Amino acid sequence: MSTKPCLSQASQEQGWYTHFNIDLIVKVLSYTILHPFVAWMIPLSLCAQLTPYSHLSLQLSVAYASLLTALFIFSLIDKRIAYGPPRDVDVSEEIIVITGGASGLGLLLAQVYGMRGASVAVLDVNRVNEESRGITFYNCDVGDKSQVEQAADAIRVDLGTPTILINNAGIVHGKPMLELAADEVERNFRVNLLSHFNTIQNFLPGMLEAGHGTIVTVASVLGHLGSANLSDYTSAKAGLIAMHRSLQAELRCSNHKSASNIKTVLCTPGQLNTPLFAGLQTPSAFLAPVVEPVDLAKEIIKLVDAGEGGEISLPFYAKWIPWLNVLPAGLQRIVRAMSGLDSAMEAMHTRKKSQ
Repeated sequence: MSTKPCLSQASQEQGWYTHFNIDLIVKVLSYTILHPFVAWMIPLSLCAQLTPYSHLSLQLSVAYASLLTALFIFSLIDKRIAYGPPRDVDVSEEIIVITGGASGLGLLLAQVYGMRGASVAVLDVNRVNEESRGITFYNCDVGDKSQVEQAADAIRVDLGTPTILINNAGIVHGKPMLELAADEVERNFRVNLLSHFNTIQNFLPGMLEAGHGTIVTVASVLGHLGSANLSDYTSAKAGLIAMHRSLQAELRCSNHKSASNIKTVLCTPGQLNTPLFAGLQTPSAFLAPVVEPVDLAKEIIKLVDAGEGGEISLPFYAKWIPWLNVLPAGLQRIVRAMSGLDSAMEAMHTRKKSQ
């Protein structure tokens, strides 16, 4: 299997300007005028020019830099309260289980960690077509509890006790509710939701005994939104978000001495540039750009390597989607219509039926 990143159809047909979007602007601002270190350069430069302390420009620049510094410190304190202190991570000593690791985001994560010396177990019904360093493949339907139990036993014998679990497996039918067959609905929930229960119940006890671990839940921003022609998929993703928060609460309230050293990471990305949503045209390449798997992988690896818990929402708009539910119902409907969320999936479904 080629590891060359797949480009969306829109990216192939359009020019360089498709990469200019709100996320790029926010990233540039976060490293410049919105960064506390950069902000303090302004009053320091003014002082170097012997600007009087009573001058308005110096006072405003100090106030602005102080505000950014206070917000930065507050965010650090908030993160520590929410997720606790980080755990020590030595990648070469970690045993990582990745579901849905035969392609897309899962394969990318498996290859990165395999090359870095970690022992990686991939659980998937599709086999990886190439041998990769550090990766061991286990043919497993993660929606089947008995198969997960068998794979877990084999992993413990072959590699040892897993300390990092990345639940990434997912499927999409992309059909209206009335066109979904009963077996399709059942398979959706087995793969997209029940698989997380199967893997966590099999691997979390070992992490608690080992004294440390990290569990990554790959959900979707659609779990907050719902979408036409994705009722089964979005229901499962909403369930994942609730399950993840419940898991956090159980670990926080647990009397087990190692529970506080089990870190949890929740990912709620927007549209990923993977075969799962092939053919879906993003409503706005500027406000809602398609997320490349490598970008999401970088964020996951960053948190896991740091031994931290947290939440990852890409692109920028995904961070603010939960606030949409605070708006009046009528305004929510207007926002949905303007975003093109439901019409995009309908267009995708229409194209699939015509093929």
